[in-house]
Amino acid sequence: MKQICKLQIYVILLLPISIFSLPECNFPAVFNFGDSNSDTGALTAMFGEAAAPPPNGETFFGSPAGRVCDGRLLIDFIAEGLGVPYLSAFLDSMGTNFSHGANYATIGSTIRRQNTTIFQSGYSPISLDIQYAQLSNFKKRAQTTRRKGGVFKNLFPQEYDFSRALYTFDIGQNDLTAGYQLNMTTEQVKAYVPDVISEFTTTIKNVYTLGGRAFWIHNTGPVGCLPYIMDTQVITAAQVDKHGCAAPFNDVSQYFNRKLKEAIDQLRVDLHLAAITYVDIYSVKYSLIAQSEKLGFGDPFLVCCGNGGKYNFNNAMRCGSTKNVNGTEIVIVKSCEDPSSKIIWDGIHFTEVANRWIYNNIANGAYSDPPVPLQMACHRKDDLRPFYL
Repeated sequence: MKQICKLQIYVILLLPISIFSLPECNFPAVFNFGDSNSDTGALTAMFGEAAAPPPNGETFFGSPAGRVCDGRLLIDFIAEGLGVPYLSAFLDSMGTNFSHGANYATIGSTIRRQNTTIFQSGYSPISLDIQYAQLSNFKKRAQTTRRKGGVFKNLFPQEYDFSRALYTFDIGQNDLTAGYQLNMTTEQVKAYVPDVISEFTTTIKNVYTLGGRAFWIHNTGPVGCLPYIMDTQVITAAQVDKHGCAAPFNDVSQYFNRKLKEAIDQLRVDLHLAAITYVDIYSVKYSLIAQSEKLGFGDPFLVCCGNGGKYNFNNAMRCGSTKNVNGTEIVIVKSCEDPSSKIIWDGIHFTEVANRWIYNNIANGAYSDPPVPLQMACHRKDDLRPFYL
């Protein structure tokens, strides 16, 4: 922890003095793209509570809230940090208010379209290009709906809010695991990563053309530290790193991240009005895993909501699984007594307390390029001036 604090201090000292005199961005809206790491209700809007059943949501919301977590996700803490309401899922039609943005992330989403149905593989049909199409359609229809007046006027962003909004991205993890689900080798998965990154950059360019200027982009986390991967894949003792993660799978995550970083560097050249912040989520999550004992979490891989096995994870009986008892569905895979004592919620996703820890470590810019705080993400890397000045 002391080393992390020192790193954050060093980063702050390296920032140009001028940044401290610049105004905060005051983003009027946030538009998020992603997968289950940031879905706040899209898949449950499509398929019902079964997409994120009890005990999901129990810690903060008191009941399922469309999130695969015991409480808040990283995107929820980002919204809190920016002073905007939690983002409503774009697909959720029940009492939604989109005046401060919308969330297009969906559980199981990938950057590149999958050639299977969600019922076959578990991957969502709402890939990143579809999420962009939803944004484009939303922007066109928002002003038409606002002009109806009455309650509609206050439920949608004003037109200029789209160019002053923050566009957040947290997606790519499922593109890697999809290859392993098809029994590909790590080299085969690496081989298609450039195509995945190309799809990603195309979406960024499309959002830019639509008027988006501020981008907050997370790289992908250490896939090899997820109990889901460590339990379902063949991993030899020699492939386990010093912190207990599966090194070959993390190597693929790091390869993805290097290619993403290269692509973002080029996007800054191509999209000269854009303020693009690259956030190293991989390093933050890996640091959390590495410091688990020191931070009081104990075994970093022991799942809170699971059912037996080395990691308390059973892929055939995941968190919230039920069985019929005398005509009544009973939840048989429940959460642990204290979710705040665990890092991993269900074998794939993090607990609320872990998400909060991750947010606290990225919000000040210590893991970002450029190293600017979240509230200053409208400032471009080269000159640290807001894109809208």
